[in-house]
Parts: sequence; C-alpha cells; structure tokens
Amino acid sequence: MTLSYHMPLYRPPSEGDNLIIQVTLGCSFNRCSFCAMYRTKQYSQRPLEAVLDDIGRAALSEPAVRRVFLADGDALSLPTGELLAILDALHAAFPALTRVSCYATPANILRKGVDELALLKGQGLSLLYLGIESGSDLILKKITKGASQKGIAEAMHKAHDAGIKVSGTVILGLGGRQHWQEHIDGTIALLNSAPITYLSTLQLYLEDGIVDEFQRKFGEAFEMQGDSAILLEQQRLISGVSPPQPVIFRSNHASNALALAGNLPRDRAKVLAQLEAALDGEAPLRPWYLRGM
Repeated sequence: MTLSYHMPLYRPPSEGDNLIIQVTLGCSFNRCSFCAMYRTKQYSQRPLEAVLDDIGRAALSEPAVRRVFLADGDALSLPTGELLAILDALHAAFPALTRVSCYATPANILRKGVDELALLKGQGLSLLYLGIESGSDLILKKITKGASQKGIAEAMHKAHDAGIKVSGTVILGLGGRQHWQEHIDGTIALLNSAPITYLSTLQLYLEDGIVDEFQRKFGEAFEMQGDSAILLEQQRLISGVSPPQPVIFRSNHASNALALAGNLPRDRAKVLAQLEAALDGEAPLRPWYLRGM
C-alpha cells in the first residue's frame, strides 16, 4: 500500500530508502531567499488523526520498517504532545524501528525546552537535520535566514544536551565573490563552538523562480562563485574546522562539484589532498547537468 503525499516532497539524501510520514505541510518560516522548496505550499499542521491513519496503512505493507523520516520541512514545529503521540504510534506499528528523524529550524529547536527534547529523544526522535547555511551573521541576514550565529549555536547545544544528534548543512557559495571569506570564517567559528554529529556541504544552486528575490535581499550585486572558488571555500572550511567532538563529514549531495567524505579532524589531510587534486585538475568534477538541489 502506497501513501499519498502532498507534493512536492523533500527528504535528506540519507533518508532515501526510509519510510516518510508527512506530519506538516511546507515550512512555517519559508522566507530564506535561497530556498524554493516549499514556495508552492501554505504551511499547515496535518490533523493527528490523518497522520496516525498513514502510519497504520504503512504498517500493513511495510511492517519491517526500521527508520522513519517526518516531513515536511517543519515537523519539529508540532506541539510536543502531538509529536509524542506520533512517536508512540510509530513504535507500536513498527517493532523493528530504530530511528526517527526530521528537519528542524534553529527557532523550532529553541522553542522547546531541553526537557521536551529529551522526552522526544526518549520516544525515538534521535536525529535532527539542521540547515546551518552559514555561521556569518552578515550572510545569515543577507539570505533572510531568520537566525544568528549565536542562536544556531544555542540550538545545537540544546539538541546535544537532550541527547539528539544533529546533522548540519552548510551552503558553499552563499557569500558570493564579495563575502566568501566572511562566510567561511563565520561558519568555522560556529562549528568550532557547538557540537554536531554530521556535517554536509551543499553548493549554492538558485532555481530560476527565486534568483531575483535572492539578488534583491542580498542587498548588493551578487557574483556567483565558480567551481574553483567553491573548492577554495571548501579547502578553507576543512582546514579551519576543529570541532568540539568528532564530526562525520560528507559533500555527497547532488549540488556539489566534488564528492568528499571523512571524519574530522581525523581525515582532514586526506580530504584536503582530494581538494588539492581537484584544484590541480587531477580529479574530475561533477558535470553541471548532473547537479541540482
């Protein structure tokens, strides 16, 4: 039995083979200038009865599910009581369940107390996907992120204190040619100040429908970084990151010119060598026609 989703539907690459349960529609913030994911949707919370019905129907055809992703972009915006009811239902429906995850905004993490997050962790919500984008307050303002370096760090600490793993994403190229060093150095400062389990980098890709909005909100002429400049951003980031705990690093998203993987800081030298090879033309880059967000 296949569930019927309100499209478009997005999920992290690592959730590609997992069951998706749609608990909210769209994104409650939905004003980030670089993101077109939910522009066609009006944010709303799905009725709990409809969510529980989806779980029951999914269990009929896929009783051996081990991992579940709660969509859309704002599942953590649900009241804690409703999330706990959903988690209870998931565990009752899927005895082999080992992980539940969802996207989370810094604001939605900060709205919940550590005790609430710990309750959710106790019921199986063990991973949050957090869009960091940048650690620079200048860039965060220019992309209308609705967050600051301090607020993102506080959210990361709060999730960590509750025992929930955080998978953070950083978007290379967000500062353009003018502010790339500010973008990367601010991001290094953030990552070195707050614990995170997974770190992924994406490469800036603007869909046609939001280019004008992105340029307008940026507040000055934006000059897109080319692949070589993006690799230099990645090189500066990897060189500078000294996280408070080991980080599993990936740049395997389809937007990236170069796929990288390693544990930081342990594999720093290996990753930097791969970047150097790519900058020297000794390693192929992903063709443009195969890239996208």
